[in-house]
Amino acid sequence: MVRKVLFFGDVGIDDTVALIYAYLSKNIEVIGIVASYGNVSKEQTTRNVRYLLEKVGRTDIPVMGGAEKPMTGEVPVFYPDVHGPEGLGPISPPPTDALALENFFEVIGIIEKYSDLVIVNVGRMTSLATLFLLYPDTMKSINSYYIMGGAFNVPGNVTPSAEANFYADPVAANIVMKYAENVFLYPLNVTQNAIVTPGMVNYVNRKDRTQLLKPLLDYYYEEFYKKKVPGIEGAPVHDALTMMGVGEGKMCEFYRTAVAVEITGEARGLSIGDFRKTFEPHDFDGRPIHSVAISLDYLSFYKSFMGTMSGEVF
Repeated sequence: MVRKVLFFGDVGIDDTVALIYAYLSKNIEVIGIVASYGNVSKEQTTRNVRYLLEKVGRTDIPVMGGAEKPMTGEVPVFYPDVHGPEGLGPISPPPTDALALENFFEVIGIIEKYSDLVIVNVGRMTSLATLFLLYPDTMKSINSYYIMGGAFNVPGNVTPSAEANFYADPVAANIVMKYAENVFLYPLNVTQNAIVTPGMVNYVNRKDRTQLLKPLLDYYYEEFYKKKVPGIEGAPVHDALTMMGVGEGKMCEFYRTAVAVEITGEARGLSIGDFRKTFEPHDFDGRPIHSVAISLDYLSFYKSFMGTMSGEVF
């Protein structure tokens, strides 16, 4: 069965890898993309998305502009040292005139059109949280949510306790965790193990119709991860793993728990789950119980990533 996906992202390197995976997958069809601030500005992420869709010949997919800043009201912090000055590593997408129209209202039209829609959110959760505030009844029709965010029982990647998506807008993350149902959450403690090595990159590059994977992932590894994480053997594709979960549900082991997010203070963005050993998940604050990934079967990940990206059987 082909699953229809509405994608929310702050389109940088691993967001782009996730979208390329979806484009090549036989099990996923992206029917809309919401581009928001995050790795770079909303204007730049929108430009990046349109560049990618032109490269793969899918300019028919609607692109909608999402949030420009977090619900905290703060000026967003961008990370050019991670994803490059324009969000795509060494690639500089050409300017486009198709950025002026503000069309976030179209998102709800897409949601109402499909009865089995899956939402994949791999960036800041501001745009998704906005939908829960404006259209709570409509959001109940969503089949499931695949979200990259949080860090449970491991250090964060922005602060000692917080992962970037939860930290950048903890208010939005907390809203989504409180109101979304049937969530599959892919936190940093699992996604950081979804490593793509230079050897894997070189192999799929021979089959890559987009000619984007190698420059993106080489930059991600050489210019950031190799310098920041001693001994790491490749670049983790956090967002791609989350997208892969839509069509490959057996890659991760999940733990069922409600999730909350610390909003202020020294522990801002802290992921809170109940990992006590009991027979039933504990309820707190009336929150729904989510499926939180706690481990990754790397061999399954490897076979799915390499098989889909190369078109071969692994």
